Amino acid sequence: MSFKSLLMGGLAAMALTACGNPSGSSDVDTVKSMEVADLTQNENKLDAVLAEQSDKNKERFDARNPKETLMFFGIEPGMTVVEALPGGGWYTKILLPYLGEEGKVVGVDYALEMWPEFGGFADEAFIKGKQTWPATWTASANEWRVEGDASVTAFAFQNRDTSMDGQADAALFIRAMHNLSRFEAEGDYLTKALADTKALLKSGGIVGVVQHQGPESAEDDWADGNNGYLKKSQLIAAFEDAGFEFVAESDVNENPLDNPSSEDQVWRLSPTLGTSRDNEELRKTLAAIGESNRMTLKFRKP
Repeated sequence: MSFKSLLMGGLAAMALTACGNPSGSSDVDTVKSMEVADLTQNENKLDAVLAEQSDKNKERFDARNPKETLMFFGIEPGMTVVEALPGGGWYTKILLPYLGEEGKVVGVDYALEMWPEFGGFADEAFIKGKQTWPATWTASANEWRVEGDASVTAFAFQNRDTSMDGQADAALFIRAMHNLSRFEAEGDYLTKALADTKALLKSGGIVGVVQHQGPESAEDDWADGNNGYLKKSQLIAAFEDAGFEFVAESDVNENPLDNPSSEDQVWRLSPTLGTSRDNEELRKTLAAIGESNRMTLKFRKP
């Protein structure tokens, strides 16, 4: 049973007993107790789901903190959750069993028009493949599902399924914001993605962001996404400009050992270690830092 159902039941009980209990204190305590019980039930279910993940995926738990992250965002069984840039499904494979059969995962890719901006790997064949991404990713995600898991669907930003507008409980941007920011000047990709997200969410719906965090003292042109990092103030301002309310932040994904300079990119660190493949000593030094320092931010659609 969801917290909303428990809360409605608790409120009904309070209304029936209000005349006999003017203070209502015991009824308020009952609702609070039910809220705690529901949160505990969700936490226990998430623990069980995480215990069933593959050993390969568990290797990233210390850096990605999926339990603490999802609990901070308030993700609950039965929700409809939009997952931006779900890729190979690292988080999807957690969400499917956790959300359960009443839940839904909506995978959303970058806009088709944005992919050519990457150049290099984004050649004609790659772009052609992206044209069918919603169908191919949904097919892959269905292979990860078992009986009792959430359903799945997918589309791309700037081509959302408008029949779903106002239905999503939450949206997750897990290390997916830097490229939207990086190409904002070329096509308003960040602005349009946030507009799509706001349209999909219910009133009161949550957006959870985990993003490589650069120093506030860094130059703006370094922290524009091209190096993987964004400033916290920049990201909060973008969401507020899009009509969202900033709710809270968590330090769960922070890494104080990551102190990038203006010469650094996030991909120098684990798991990529992209700048030290031919330098074993440097590779060990960078591996010792761990993964990037990440901000964890929570926003709400009014």
